[in-house]
Amino acid sequence: MMAEGRTYYACFLIVLVITFISLSFSEDIDDEAIAFETSSQHGLNVDSFQGHNDTKSEKRYLIYDVNPGEGFNLRRDVYMRVANLMKIIREKQNWILVVPPWRRLYHWRSSIEQNAIPWRTFFDMESLNRYVPVIEFEDFVKETGTPGIEEIWYLQGYAEGWKDGHWEEKVDDRDCIDRPIYHKDENGLYRGYFWGLENIFAEKFKCLSVQGTSAILAPMLTEKTYSRSVFVDRFEEVLHIIYGQKDYWEARRSLVFAKHLREEADKFRREVLKSDDERDVTLMDPDWTKNQKKEGSAEGGPYLALHLRRGDFLYAHPDKVPSLDNTVKQIKELLKKHKLDTVFLATDSTKEEVDYLKSKLPLVKYDAPRTILHKYGDGGVAIIDQWICAHAKHFVGTCESTFSFRIHEERDILGFHGDHTFNCLCGDKELGKCEQPSKWRIVY
Repeated sequence: MMAEGRTYYACFLIVLVITFISLSFSEDIDDEAIAFETSSQHGLNVDSFQGHNDTKSEKRYLIYDVNPGEGFNLRRDVYMRVANLMKIIREKQNWILVVPPWRRLYHWRSSIEQNAIPWRTFFDMESLNRYVPVIEFEDFVKETGTPGIEEIWYLQGYAEGWKDGHWEEKVDDRDCIDRPIYHKDENGLYRGYFWGLENIFAEKFKCLSVQGTSAILAPMLTEKTYSRSVFVDRFEEVLHIIYGQKDYWEARRSLVFAKHLREEADKFRREVLKSDDERDVTLMDPDWTKNQKKEGSAEGGPYLALHLRRGDFLYAHPDKVPSLDNTVKQIKELLKKHKLDTVFLATDSTKEEVDYLKSKLPLVKYDAPRTILHKYGDGGVAIIDQWICAHAKHFVGTCESTFSFRIHEERDILGFHGDHTFNCLCGDKELGKCEQPSKWRIVY
């Protein structure tokens, strides 16, 4: 181990010397001239890319993304896997997490342009930074002085699957199983979609077959690459390091919704649902690290919140989605049981389905004004729905929906009792005896 350490140190010194020499011949770069532009009218020439030869800072940057087909709430889950990998690698080196701009997702159906949306549109960046250092991709470009990324690691499974059904954690350089979305240009640089941004490129690309938790990538980042920036794509291929424990929940608690979205939801609660934090006993400190709510401390607003997932769930999970009439029947029973007379609905149902439910139930729904939709997109409207659902006296969701699951977590953070949180509708064949959601309770 000592010899290995000396070899690593010697290599590191050599790289530093070469870097210093190369820098001595480089010209100064005007920071204003390389300011990041999301439109294609401005941008850097490829020749300005300096890679790890830029030693102005000891920072290293971990960028990541998720399979384009994955939904909004799975992406939030993947963020936690990345954040807890960051905790490990930051023990050795000064890594900064770069969150990827949001691209248009499958469930974002409005006609407005929705590409290269920054994280601050949806989440409070200051809260994220209370757990690990996080910056937007545009800030990465400004800090490094280039739209270039040094390496892309494209994660995939193993073509042969599990050997004899035996699970083991492993990672290997492998040929790509599927055709990647990146290609070489005439200069030998890798180009691709890159969230709809112009002029982004990478110097190197490789496919990695992985099997295990995100921690399996730590030695590769800290010991097996000198690159200053590494982009790990398809990060959903690796699992949580420890699911449901303290680190999981701290990463989850740091995912505080953006203030402007919470304020819009709170306005609807006050004006339509007679709900506010004082009456509902859901006041929270702006610093999430100071919040530690006791189960049952939150009372919630005087309404029942329903998340009814339909859309592709009608054929993907047909046994889990009740008919509209069965939905009405179950909700009426819950209203009577909890002595409530208002239902707040969050759904991907069609307008005709919503109108039918309104004719049968005392139902209200948040219909985003055009100004809100244009500012914050479908993702922002979904968060507003989740925040309103999170504050109801009683919540019932759709089994196996990650949208409902994120609301469970939000209510647990706010201090709601599990009996008023971990509930889902029963499918038509389940006769009111369906299995209810697992209770992954908060750990402080």
